[in-house]
Amino acid sequence: MERSDRSAYHATSRSPLLFAKTLAVLGVIGFSFAYLNVNILDIILSFPDFVTFFAANFIPASFTNIGTYLPLLVDTILFAVIGTYCSAFLAFFFGLLMSEQTNPFHWLRLVVRAFISFLRNIPILVWASLLVYIFGIGNMVGLFALVIATLGFLARSYADSIDEIGSTKLEALRASGASYLQILFHGLIPEFIPSWINWTLFSFEINIRASSILGMVGAGGIGIMIQTNIRLFKYHEAFSLIILLVLMVLITEFLVNQLRKYLM
Repeated sequence: MERSDRSAYHATSRSPLLFAKTLAVLGVIGFSFAYLNVNILDIILSFPDFVTFFAANFIPASFTNIGTYLPLLVDTILFAVIGTYCSAFLAFFFGLLMSEQTNPFHWLRLVVRAFISFLRNIPILVWASLLVYIFGIGNMVGLFALVIATLGFLARSYADSIDEIGSTKLEALRASGASYLQILFHGLIPEFIPSWINWTLFSFEINIRASSILGMVGAGGIGIMIQTNIRLFKYHEAFSLIILLVLMVLITEFLVNQLRKYLM
């Protein structure tokens, strides 16, 4: 009886605190809408106009030039492949330098982490816009932007995964006098491989979408053709490219999930 009374007391005492937290969250959301001058009612009321415009201008999709667009779709996929796995290769070494398990030099870890943080916190579209001024419009821009952005993300993810591998798993190798490379190949890498697979495949899925967006700022691939058709008011052809892009993303996600299950 006393235990049930105590539980009821704690539940009652937590209720005002929970209410206050909920009210605070709702207040922040409401302030954000008001500050940005976003009216949900206007959005809801304008939705029928959007549907009417889309149906009149985008439907049906035009696949008359589909043959000329398929190479651009292949470019987009290859951007993601090269960008992901080049950055995954480099990110592993940066991850070793950022981890306490593999790098005993505190000052070096700080320097590398600051550099990776710099790469990671600049949006990929900013990298692409900057690289356009260096390389001009083309595939090189998309590839470099993907590698830079993905390197920052993967290096941080790899380093965190390496840190999660308990030092006790490597202590036996150290106590037996194993060299750094022996500890790396026989102790760390076998434990790290599952995390490497998960993070790398996850980045590949993200880069498939990012590759199409990069094209809209002149970085090549199918995105640049979508942007061009929209600017020229060729909405039917733009819609066909959007359909191809959605199908590509869905197929990629399915194949990546199957590959993940197979590898794991």
